[in-house]
Amino acid sequence: MGIVFRFLCLVSLCFMLSCSATVERPGKINGVSYVASRDSIDQQHVDPVINLGANYAAIMPFGFIKDLAHPEITFNSDRQWFGETEKGVKQYVQLLHNNQIKVMLKPQIWVWRGEFTGFIKMTHEADWKLLENSYSDFILAYAKVAQEANVEMFCIGTELENFIDERPSYWKQLIVDIREIYKGKLTYAANWNEYERTPFWDDLDYIGIDAYFPVDSKQSPTLEDTKKAWRKYKSEMKTYSIKHKKPILFTEFGYRSIDFAGRAPWTVDRVDKQVNLEAQAILTQALFEELWDEDWFAGGFVWKWFHKHNAVGGRDDNRFSPQNKPAEEVIRTFYKKYKL
Repeated sequence: MGIVFRFLCLVSLCFMLSCSATVERPGKINGVSYVASRDSIDQQHVDPVINLGANYAAIMPFGFIKDLAHPEITFNSDRQWFGETEKGVKQYVQLLHNNQIKVMLKPQIWVWRGEFTGFIKMTHEADWKLLENSYSDFILAYAKVAQEANVEMFCIGTELENFIDERPSYWKQLIVDIREIYKGKLTYAANWNEYERTPFWDDLDYIGIDAYFPVDSKQSPTLEDTKKAWRKYKSEMKTYSIKHKKPILFTEFGYRSIDFAGRAPWTVDRVDKQVNLEAQAILTQALFEELWDEDWFAGGFVWKWFHKHNAVGGRDDNRFSPQNKPAEEVIRTFYKKYKL
């Protein structure tokens, strides 16, 4: 009974927030990380994105490597899901654009067994060269797709800290090569504890951060405690933004609907921990209240959004998606306040 009561109270709070949202704020990038599917998408798969108030979607084609020391990336193959291929990307982008939703194309690497991409590291110089050549093939192919599809923003990589630490000159030249092909805005998706040592922000348009900052260690966080925890990170990001004269963009943000969701928000393991819808909603609300009104902050992309809206999320789901949970209404409230 207690869980049901808290759920109903949270829905009522979101409704009151929505009703009080009469003042329109400066525009932000209000994005979703749109998960690739096996099939093409149609209007029924885009309508929930529109209903959320989103004005941007991150489209994420994948390239695959066998292990953390393997230098060759496989991509755009017949064995991949439609949405992970060049053809699928173009179909998704066209339909989103037809609905006035802008796109960030965000090609990503998947390591076999889901190992963290930041740990990718070669053991020999020859392998580093092979990795550089393979990554260039991958990212420049999608830069070309981005240009042909008139994509508004392109993300040059996601959480590749070892690769960047070890090969900074390669990345500087890669940005030059990308700009010869693609004429839109560029960013990189740095992990939350990586962005301050990423060496090429001055060559990009946005400082991109996958914002899985630890903000609360309790089983069920409170709004005020979480907002207070954000202020340290917020101060650091503001200083960094001013230093580089670039806006901060959350290339990913979000929380699981699970106990202790704010303690290590990057955790993706499949666990049977207690579903905690309230924790996800409170953590999400705190992030919006602390950041979305800042002029140095450009907005962000919630992690993550599936195309079959009615078939995912819900009150028994402890994963990241906010769909069909109280957190979805929190996002909708703020997205509609901060329209571009």
